[in-house]
Amino acid sequence: MDANNSSSTKRKYENPMPVTDEGWWESVLAEERQYAPPARPMLATVKAKPIPQAKAEPVPAVPVVQTDWNVVKELYAHDRIIELKVTGHNRGGLLVETEGLSGFIPFSHLIELAGKEQDLDRDVSLETYIGKTLKVKVIECVPEEGRVVFSERAALAEPGKRAELFNQLQAGAHIKGIVTNITDFGVFVDLGGVEGLIHISELSWGRVVHPNQIVKLGEDITVQVLDISAERCRVALSLKRVRPNPWERASTDFPVGTLHNAVITSVMSYGAFARIEAGVEGLIHASEMVLEPNRTPRDLLFEGQELQVRILHLDATHQRMGLSLLLD
Repeated sequence: MDANNSSSTKRKYENPMPVTDEGWWESVLAEERQYAPPARPMLATVKAKPIPQAKAEPVPAVPVVQTDWNVVKELYAHDRIIELKVTGHNRGGLLVETEGLSGFIPFSHLIELAGKEQDLDRDVSLETYIGKTLKVKVIECVPEEGRVVFSERAALAEPGKRAELFNQLQAGAHIKGIVTNITDFGVFVDLGGVEGLIHISELSWGRVVHPNQIVKLGEDITVQVLDISAERCRVALSLKRVRPNPWERASTDFPVGTLHNAVITSVMSYGAFARIEAGVEGLIHASEMVLEPNRTPRDLLFEGQELQVRILHLDATHQRMGLSLLLD
């Protein structure tokens, strides 16, 4: 671990750390929670197979597993590995249980499916897990909400590793990790026994369409620790904050009226975005292009195209830049 706490970590170009409150955590984990099973106070339910509505037969009651919260808390506190049987699934992940325990494993925390969310039929992939027994760890335990979240990926680390690493982690430190999963909302990074999350907004100083444009599965990266919540097994990370913020010098490097080489990053009906350098993109509005009648920017430009642009206007504070293809 490279916990740069020396004066070198406070170099001029480094940026103040954002405030990550519970609302921030809720937003970055929204995808995980979207399909999670509804919680019951002090109980966890197991999803039964759907009953065809056309039948007039009585619908059998959904079996309820009484959760022993003392056991759950002990498993979490000691970072222990347990085995649970998969009993069902929804689009968000797997429903698992054993005697006295039941809970949810998010899709992004399954080892074999990591990084494959865009390539697989979720329902088909998750169905293959039914009846299997998985080794997992408790990564979230909220008795007052009746919620237990497990992770198969977390169980790859030896028992007790989480507590050891949480004692070493410090907000602001730079640490090396390995990308273990890439989702629509961000990137999971293994820090050596604990997984941290880089929200999509913390991947680059520029616009990010999807996290897989920035990092690759299995890639070694250096990140900055933003926030630590040992109680809920969460570590917020940033990739962009280990690098200088190019917008801080944008007014000097890109004066209004100057010409620069650029690369088209995306094309819309109303215009196109172009990257001038890593982290700095601007919008070329359709009115700043030479378009033939009944033509759109998509008829003129394509992603990856290299061209010259003129700086029309710049708002470095809000990281916005207007560009033009009319160079004269």
